[in-house]
Amino acid sequence: MASSPRTDDHHSVNGEVSGSARSREWIRLNVGGTHFLTTRTTLCRDPNSFLCRLVQEDPELHTDKDETGAYLIDRDPTYFGPVLNYLRHGKLVMNKDLAEEGILEEAEFYNITELIRLVKERISQRDNRPPKAGKKHMYRVLQCHENELTQLVSTMSDGWKFEQLINIGSQYSYGSEDHTEFLCVVSREYSSSPGSHQCSTDRPDHLDLHSTKDCRKLNFMYNMPASP
Repeated sequence: MASSPRTDDHHSVNGEVSGSARSREWIRLNVGGTHFLTTRTTLCRDPNSFLCRLVQEDPELHTDKDETGAYLIDRDPTYFGPVLNYLRHGKLVMNKDLAEEGILEEAEFYNITELIRLVKERISQRDNRPPKAGKKHMYRVLQCHENELTQLVSTMSDGWKFEQLINIGSQYSYGSEDHTEFLCVVSREYSSSPGSHQCSTDRPDHLDLHSTKDCRKLNFMYNMPASP
C-alpha cells in the first residue's frame, strides 16, 4: 500500500510550495540602489501595505527586478531602514540625524497605517516640547586708559570674556606722558531659562574690577542670543 505524500513546511504537493514555507521566504529589495534582505512575513506585517502587495505579486503593481532578482523600488534607502525595522519589531527607532517628516513620507508611500500614526505622534510630541533653556550673552563696555588695559584684563572675574578693544582716539595728558583712551568690550554667558534670576543687572559681582579713576564702566549694556 502506497503511503501518502508529505506536506510539511519545507515540501510541496505536486511541486507547489506550501503556505508556511512560502511565508518564510527570504526577499531581496533594491531600494534606491541599496539592497535590503528580509522575509516575506516581515514585509506582510501590514497586509494592506505596498510592500506586502509587492511580494505577493499583486497584478495591479507593475514592478521590475534587478539582475540579482531584487525588487526595484525607487525610494530613498536612508529612510527605508526605519520603515523596515518597524515591520520587524513594531517599534519606531530612528537615528538622531533623520527627520521625522522623512520617515512619515516613506510610511505614507508604503501605506503602513500604524507607522504613519506613530510618526505623526512623534512629530506632535517634538513640536509641543518646551524649548530648552537657551544661552544669552551679556555685554559690557568699559572705557579705559592704555595704562589700565593690563590691569583690566587680569582683574576680570570668572565667566567674563574679552571681546573687542576699540581705540577711541582721545588723547590726554597725565603727568608728563600722553595717553590714549580705549573702549573694552567684554561678555558673559548666562542662562535664559525662566527659573534663572541671572540677568543683566548692575550688580558688582557681574564684573569684578578695581575702582580706579582711569577705568570707568559705561552706563549701558545689552543682551544678545548666543551664537548657535
